[in-house]
Amino acid sequence: MPSSIIFKAIPNGYPIIGEHMEFVTREIDIENFPLADGEILVKNQYLSLDPYIRSKMRNPEIKANLSAYKIGEVLDGYGISIVVKSNNKNYQVGDYYVGFIGWEEYTHVPANAVSGIECLAKEISKYKVPESYFLGLLGMPGMTAYVGLNKIGRPEKGETIFISSALGAVGQVVGQLAKIKGLRIIGSAGDDSKIKYLNEELNFDGAFNYKTCNIDEKLKELCPNGIDIYFDNVGGEILDIVLNHLNNNARVVSCGMISQYNSKTPYGIKNLFQVIKKRLLIQGFIASDHYKEMDLFIKEMGELIEQGKLKYKEDIVKGIQNAPEAFLNMLTGKNFGKVIVKIF
Repeated sequence: MPSSIIFKAIPNGYPIIGEHMEFVTREIDIENFPLADGEILVKNQYLSLDPYIRSKMRNPEIKANLSAYKIGEVLDGYGISIVVKSNNKNYQVGDYYVGFIGWEEYTHVPANAVSGIECLAKEISKYKVPESYFLGLLGMPGMTAYVGLNKIGRPEKGETIFISSALGAVGQVVGQLAKIKGLRIIGSAGDDSKIKYLNEELNFDGAFNYKTCNIDEKLKELCPNGIDIYFDNVGGEILDIVLNHLNNNARVVSCGMISQYNSKTPYGIKNLFQVIKKRLLIQGFIASDHYKEMDLFIKEMGELIEQGKLKYKEDIVKGIQNAPEAFLNMLTGKNFGKVIVKIF
Protein backbone atom coordinates (compact mmCIF):
# COMPACT_ATOMS: atom_id res chain seq x y z
CA MET A 1 0.00 0.00 0.00
CA PRO A 2 1.48 3.42 -0.99
CA SER A 3 3.09 5.39 1.83
CA SER A 4 3.26 9.09 2.75
CA ILE A 5 4.74 11.37 5.42
CA ILE A 6 2.28 13.93 6.77
CA PHE A 7 2.80 17.10 8.78
CA LYS A 8 1.29 16.42 12.19
CA ALA A 9 2.16 19.44 14.38
CA ILE A 10 4.24 22.64 14.39
CA PRO A 11 7.61 22.03 16.07
CA ASN A 12 9.28 24.39 18.51
CA GLY A 13 12.89 23.47 17.86
CA TYR A 14 13.93 20.34 15.99
CA PRO A 15 11.04 18.28 14.56
CA ILE A 16 10.37 14.95 16.26
CA ILE A 17 9.43 11.86 14.28
CA GLY A 18 5.94 10.73 15.24
CA GLU A 19 5.11 14.01 16.94
CA HIS A 20 5.61 16.43 14.04
CA MET A 21 6.06 14.06 11.07
CA GLU A 22 4.02 10.87 10.76
CA PHE A 23 4.26 7.85 8.42
CA VAL A 24 0.89 6.79 6.98
CA THR A 25 -0.41 4.51 4.22
CA ARG A 26 -3.31 5.02 1.84
CA GLU A 27 -4.99 3.17 -0.99
CA ILE A 28 -4.65 4.47 -4.55
CA ASP A 29 -6.24 3.04 -7.70
CA ILE A 30 -3.85 4.18 -10.42
CA GLU A 31 -5.88 2.85 -13.34
CA ASN A 32 -9.09 4.57 -12.25
CA PHE A 33 -7.55 7.65 -10.63
CA PRO A 34 -9.63 10.70 -11.71
CA LEU A 35 -7.70 13.55 -13.36
CA ALA A 36 -9.10 16.95 -14.25
CA ASP A 37 -7.93 18.77 -17.35
CA GLY A 38 -4.18 19.52 -17.16
CA GLU A 39 -3.46 17.18 -14.24
CA ILE A 40 -1.03 14.27 -14.00
CA LEU A 41 -0.34 11.39 -11.63
CA VAL A 42 3.33 10.58 -11.05
CA LYS A 43 5.32 7.77 -9.47
CA ASN A 44 8.05 9.40 -7.43
CA GLN A 45 11.61 8.22 -7.98
CA TYR A 46 13.78 10.66 -6.01
CA LEU A 47 12.94 13.26 -3.36
CA SER A 48 15.24 16.14 -2.43
CA LEU A 49 15.52 17.05 1.27
CA ASP A 50 16.56 20.67 1.77
CA PRO A 51 16.81 23.05 4.75
CA TYR A 52 14.06 25.37 3.44
CA ILE A 53 11.52 22.62 4.22
CA ARG A 54 11.98 23.35 7.93
CA SER A 55 10.93 26.96 7.34
CA LYS A 56 7.56 25.72 6.04
CA MET A 57 6.88 23.89 9.33
CA ARG A 58 5.68 27.10 10.94
CA ASN A 59 2.58 28.91 12.08
CA PRO A 60 0.74 29.86 8.84
CA GLU A 61 0.17 33.36 10.22
CA ILE A 62 3.89 34.00 9.78
CA LYS A 63 4.23 35.13 6.17
CA ALA A 64 7.14 34.07 3.95
CA ASN A 65 7.87 33.45 0.28
CA LEU A 66 6.93 29.77 0.68
CA SER A 67 3.55 28.91 2.16
CA ALA A 68 3.44 27.06 5.49
CA TYR A 69 2.35 23.43 5.68
CA LYS A 70 -1.17 22.70 6.87
CA ILE A 71 -1.64 20.21 9.68
CA GLY A 72 -2.48 16.81 8.20
CA GLU A 73 -1.18 17.46 4.69
CA VAL A 74 1.64 15.56 3.01
CA LEU A 75 5.06 17.22 3.27
CA ASP A 76 6.59 18.19 -0.06
CA GLY A 77 9.87 18.96 -1.79
CA TYR A 78 11.52 18.91 -5.19
CA GLY A 79 11.57 15.52 -6.82
CA ILE A 80 12.03 13.46 -9.96
CA SER A 81 9.08 11.35 -11.00
CA ILE A 82 7.69 9.26 -13.85
CA VAL A 83 4.25 10.09 -15.24
CA VAL A 84 1.91 7.09 -14.81
CA LYS A 85 -1.32 8.78 -15.87
CA SER A 86 -1.87 12.05 -17.70
CA ASN A 87 -4.60 14.44 -18.72
CA ASN A 88 -2.06 17.04 -19.84
CA LYS A 89 -1.00 17.46 -23.47
CA ASN A 90 2.58 18.25 -22.46
CA TYR A 91 3.11 15.01 -20.53
CA GLN A 92 2.79 11.45 -21.77
CA VAL A 93 2.86 8.29 -19.69
CA GLY A 94 6.52 7.42 -19.12
CA ASP A 95 7.77 11.04 -19.29
CA TYR A 96 9.95 12.52 -16.57
CA TYR A 97 8.47 15.14 -14.29
CA VAL A 98 10.74 17.42 -12.23
CA GLY A 99 9.02 19.70 -9.71
CA PHE A 100 7.30 19.75 -6.34
CA ILE A 101 6.11 16.34 -5.19
CA GLY A 102 4.93 14.94 -1.88
CA TRP A 103 6.91 12.91 0.60
CA GLU A 104 5.06 9.91 -0.80
CA GLU A 105 5.24 7.21 -3.42
CA TYR A 106 2.65 8.68 -5.79
CA THR A 107 1.71 12.33 -6.20
CA HIS A 108 -1.35 13.85 -7.83
CA VAL A 109 -0.05 17.04 -9.49
CA PRO A 110 -2.76 19.67 -10.06
CA ALA A 111 -2.92 21.66 -13.29
CA ASN A 112 -1.68 24.89 -11.68
CA ALA A 113 1.51 23.16 -10.51
CA VAL A 114 2.10 20.70 -13.32
CA SER A 115 4.59 22.82 -15.29
CA GLY A 116 7.35 21.90 -12.86
CA ILE A 117 10.79 22.60 -14.27
CA GLU A 118 10.15 21.31 -17.77
CA CYS A 119 13.60 22.16 -19.10
CA LEU A 120 15.13 19.86 -16.47
CA ALA A 121 12.75 17.02 -17.27
CA LYS A 122 13.78 17.24 -20.93
CA GLU A 123 17.50 17.22 -20.08
CA ILE A 124 17.63 14.12 -17.86
CA SER A 125 18.24 11.65 -20.67
CA LYS A 126 20.86 13.85 -22.39
CA TYR A 127 23.66 13.60 -19.83
CA LYS A 128 25.52 10.53 -18.63
CA VAL A 129 25.05 11.33 -14.96
CA PRO A 130 22.86 9.84 -12.22
CA GLU A 131 19.23 10.99 -12.44
CA SER A 132 19.57 12.26 -8.87
CA TYR A 133 22.03 14.93 -10.07
CA PHE A 134 19.00 16.85 -11.37
CA LEU A 135 18.04 17.41 -7.72
CA GLY A 136 21.55 18.51 -6.83
CA LEU A 137 24.42 19.45 -9.10
CA LEU A 138 22.11 20.09 -12.08
CA GLY A 139 19.07 21.03 -10.02
CA MET A 140 18.02 23.69 -7.54
CA PRO A 141 21.16 23.47 -5.31
CA GLY A 142 23.47 23.73 -8.32
CA MET A 143 21.41 26.62 -9.70
CA THR A 144 21.56 28.29 -6.29
CA ALA A 145 25.35 28.01 -6.25
CA TYR A 146 25.64 29.23 -9.84
CA VAL A 147 23.39 32.27 -9.38
CA GLY A 148 24.67 33.22 -5.93
CA LEU A 149 28.33 33.07 -6.87
CA ASN A 150 28.09 34.73 -10.26
CA LYS A 151 25.38 37.34 -9.77
CA ILE A 152 25.96 38.36 -6.15
CA GLY A 153 29.48 37.16 -5.39
CA ARG A 154 30.83 38.60 -8.65
CA PRO A 155 34.11 36.67 -8.28
CA GLU A 156 37.41 37.92 -9.62
CA LYS A 157 40.53 35.81 -10.08
CA GLY A 158 42.80 35.86 -7.04
CA GLU A 159 40.09 36.73 -4.52
CA THR A 160 39.40 34.71 -1.38
CA ILE A 161 36.01 33.12 -0.79
CA PHE A 162 34.85 31.54 2.44
CA ILE A 163 31.98 29.04 2.30
CA SER A 164 30.11 27.79 5.36
CA SER A 165 28.48 24.34 5.20
CA ALA A 166 30.97 23.76 2.41
CA LEU A 167 30.07 20.11 1.79
CA GLY A 168 26.34 20.76 1.71
CA ALA A 169 24.21 20.52 -1.41
CA VAL A 170 25.07 24.10 -2.43
CA GLY A 171 28.44 24.71 -0.76
CA GLN A 172 30.34 21.95 -2.55
CA VAL A 173 29.25 23.36 -5.93
CA VAL A 174 30.18 26.92 -4.97
CA GLY A 175 33.67 25.81 -4.00
CA GLN A 176 34.35 24.01 -7.26
CA LEU A 177 32.95 26.79 -9.45
CA ALA A 178 35.00 29.35 -7.54
CA LYS A 179 38.13 27.20 -7.95
CA ILE A 180 37.58 27.05 -11.70
CA LYS A 181 37.41 30.86 -11.71
CA GLY A 182 40.78 31.13 -9.98
CA LEU A 183 39.74 32.01 -6.44
CA ARG A 184 41.31 30.91 -3.18
CA ILE A 185 38.76 28.62 -1.48
CA ILE A 186 38.28 28.24 2.28
CA GLY A 187 35.42 26.25 3.79
CA SER A 188 33.94 25.05 7.05
CA ALA A 189 31.94 21.98 8.03
CA GLY A 190 31.06 20.17 11.23
CA ASP A 191 32.91 16.86 10.88
CA ASP A 192 36.57 15.96 10.36
CA SER A 193 35.73 13.48 7.60
CA LYS A 194 34.03 16.30 5.70
CA ILE A 195 37.10 18.49 6.12
CA LYS A 196 39.27 15.72 4.70
CA TYR A 197 36.96 15.40 1.69
CA LEU A 198 36.99 19.16 1.05
CA ASN A 199 40.77 19.29 1.14
CA GLU A 200 41.63 16.04 -0.63
CA GLU A 201 38.76 15.50 -3.07
CA LEU A 202 37.53 19.02 -3.85
CA ASN A 203 40.96 20.69 -3.57
CA PHE A 204 39.97 23.46 -1.19
CA ASP A 205 42.89 25.66 -0.16
CA GLY A 206 41.88 25.23 3.47
CA ALA A 207 38.99 24.00 5.61
CA PHE A 208 38.18 23.65 9.30
CA ASN A 209 35.74 21.96 11.66
CA TYR A 210 33.80 24.83 13.22
CA LYS A 211 32.70 22.59 16.09
CA THR A 212 36.22 21.87 17.35
CA CYS A 213 38.17 25.08 16.78
CA ASN A 214 38.16 28.78 17.44
CA ILE A 215 36.48 30.14 14.32
CA ASP A 216 37.97 33.60 14.65
CA GLU A 217 41.51 32.25 14.98
CA LYS A 218 41.04 29.83 12.07
CA LEU A 219 39.86 32.61 9.79
CA LYS A 220 42.91 34.68 10.76
CA GLU A 221 45.12 31.69 9.92
CA LEU A 222 43.48 30.61 6.67
CA CYS A 223 42.46 34.05 5.38
CA PRO A 224 45.43 36.26 6.34
CA ASN A 225 44.54 38.78 3.65
CA GLY A 226 40.86 38.87 4.53
CA ILE A 227 37.76 37.55 2.77
CA ASP A 228 36.36 39.02 -0.44
CA ILE A 229 33.26 36.82 -0.77
CA TYR A 230 31.39 35.02 1.98
CA PHE A 231 28.88 32.44 0.76
CA ASP A 232 26.70 32.10 3.83
CA ASN A 233 24.67 28.93 4.29
CA VAL A 234 24.34 29.03 8.07
CA GLY A 235 23.84 32.57 9.44
CA GLY A 236 24.14 33.07 13.20
CA GLU A 237 27.44 33.20 15.02
CA ILE A 238 29.61 32.30 12.03
CA LEU A 239 28.16 35.17 10.01
CA ASP A 240 28.80 37.51 12.93
CA ILE A 241 32.45 36.45 13.18
CA VAL A 242 33.01 36.57 9.42
CA LEU A 243 31.88 40.21 9.27
CA ASN A 244 35.08 41.14 11.13
CA HIS A 245 37.24 39.36 8.53
CA LEU A 246 35.68 40.78 5.36
CA ASN A 247 37.65 43.16 3.19
CA ASN A 248 36.36 46.52 2.05
CA ASN A 249 33.64 46.12 -0.60
CA ALA A 250 33.29 42.41 0.13
CA ARG A 251 30.12 40.58 -0.92
CA VAL A 252 28.06 38.37 1.38
CA VAL A 253 25.87 35.90 -0.52
CA SER A 254 23.06 35.15 1.93
CA CYS A 255 21.89 31.73 0.79
CA GLY A 256 20.62 30.03 3.95
CA MET A 257 20.57 30.17 7.74
CA ILE A 258 20.39 26.56 8.80
CA SER A 259 21.84 27.37 12.24
CA GLN A 260 18.69 29.40 12.98
CA TYR A 261 15.86 27.28 11.59
CA ASN A 262 15.44 25.25 14.78
CA SER A 263 16.65 27.84 17.28
CA LYS A 264 14.30 28.77 20.11
CA THR A 265 16.38 31.92 20.72
CA PRO A 266 17.62 33.33 17.39
CA TYR A 267 21.16 34.67 17.37
CA GLY A 268 21.46 38.47 17.33
CA ILE A 269 24.16 39.79 14.97
CA LYS A 270 26.49 42.17 16.84
CA ASN A 271 28.93 43.28 14.15
CA LEU A 272 26.59 44.93 11.65
CA PHE A 273 28.52 48.21 11.95
CA GLN A 274 31.07 46.52 9.66
CA VAL A 275 28.54 46.79 6.82
CA ILE A 276 28.92 50.56 6.85
CA LYS A 277 32.58 50.72 7.76
CA LYS A 278 33.65 48.29 5.03
CA ARG A 279 30.99 49.20 2.45
CA LEU A 280 29.76 45.62 2.39
CA LEU A 281 27.07 44.14 0.18
CA ILE A 282 24.82 41.57 1.90
CA GLN A 283 22.21 40.17 -0.45
CA GLY A 284 19.74 37.34 -0.21
CA PHE A 285 18.16 35.61 -3.19
CA ILE A 286 15.82 32.83 -4.27
CA ALA A 287 17.03 30.50 -7.03
CA SER A 288 13.55 30.20 -8.56
CA ASP A 289 13.66 33.91 -9.41
CA HIS A 290 16.32 33.06 -11.97
CA TYR A 291 14.78 30.04 -13.70
CA LYS A 292 14.81 31.90 -17.02
CA GLU A 293 18.56 31.22 -16.95
CA MET A 294 18.11 27.50 -16.35
CA ASP A 295 18.98 26.53 -19.93
CA LEU A 296 22.29 28.44 -19.78
CA PHE A 297 23.02 26.95 -16.36
CA ILE A 298 22.43 23.39 -17.62
CA LYS A 299 24.59 24.00 -20.71
CA GLU A 300 27.55 25.43 -18.77
CA MET A 301 27.37 22.90 -15.94
CA GLY A 302 26.90 20.02 -18.36
CA GLU A 303 30.08 21.02 -20.20
CA LEU A 304 32.04 21.18 -16.93
CA ILE A 305 30.80 17.72 -15.95
CA GLU A 306 31.76 16.27 -19.33
CA GLN A 307 35.22 17.83 -18.91
CA GLY A 308 35.60 16.11 -15.53
CA LYS A 309 35.84 19.42 -13.65
CA LEU A 310 32.96 18.85 -11.23
CA LYS A 311 32.31 16.23 -8.57
CA TYR A 312 29.20 15.85 -6.45
CA LYS A 313 28.86 14.07 -3.13
CA GLU A 314 25.43 12.61 -2.45
CA ASP A 315 23.96 11.07 0.69
CA ILE A 316 21.18 8.82 -0.61
CA VAL A 317 18.75 6.94 1.66
CA LYS A 318 16.27 4.38 0.40
CA GLY A 319 12.55 4.30 1.14
CA ILE A 320 10.08 7.09 1.87
CA GLN A 321 9.72 5.76 5.42
CA ASN A 322 13.30 6.88 6.08
CA ALA A 323 12.77 10.46 4.87
CA PRO A 324 12.05 11.96 8.34
CA GLU A 325 15.25 10.56 9.86
CA ALA A 326 17.30 11.67 6.84
CA PHE A 327 15.76 15.15 7.13
CA LEU A 328 16.72 15.41 10.80
CA ASN A 329 20.24 14.17 10.04
CA MET A 330 20.58 16.97 7.50
CA LEU A 331 19.38 19.62 9.96
CA THR A 332 21.90 18.42 12.57
CA GLY A 333 24.79 18.05 10.12
CA LYS A 334 24.99 14.25 10.21
CA ASN A 335 24.64 13.96 6.45
CA PHE A 336 27.62 13.66 4.11
CA GLY A 337 26.69 15.51 0.93
CA LYS A 338 23.39 16.29 -0.77
CA VAL A 339 20.53 14.41 0.94
CA ILE A 340 18.21 12.54 -1.41
CA VAL A 341 15.58 9.87 -0.80
CA LYS A 342 15.41 7.11 -3.42
CA ILE A 343 11.75 6.13 -3.32
CA PHE A 344 11.62 3.51 -6.11
